Amino acid sequence: QVQLVESGGGLVQAGGSLRLSCAASGGTFSKYRMAWFRQAPGREREFVACISWSLSLFYYSDSVKGRFTISKDNAKNTVYLQMNSLKPEDTAVYYCAADAGLLSRRPDDYDYWGQGTQVTVSS
Repeated sequence: QVQLVESGGGLVQAGGSLRLSCAASGGTFSKYRMAWFRQAPGREREFVACISWSLSLFYYSDSVKGRFTISKDNAKNTVYLQMNSLKPEDTAVYYCAADAGLLSRRPDDYDYWGQGTQVTVSS
């Protein structure tokens, strides 16, 4: 059973940066695709970024492309989301997800989820 714990959220002004971390335990982390999703109040969970287990494939949503970077450190069992040039519309709870399947942007394709970390961007 994979357990995921996110950290690094907080309050930041527009234009600022945050780095989210997601520490994994259990399972074979190096064989998992990892993803970040976010959910704002009253909205559905939204795909942000994902990375393949081989570290060679990445997908980003159009809304964060060029501003956010996903990375994965298999030695530390941790996936990161570096968020730069933050905007108020990035405000949401950010969730880390893991699965052993093919790279996907769909939340239903991920079996394991963290508890989420709040990111608030003030204007």
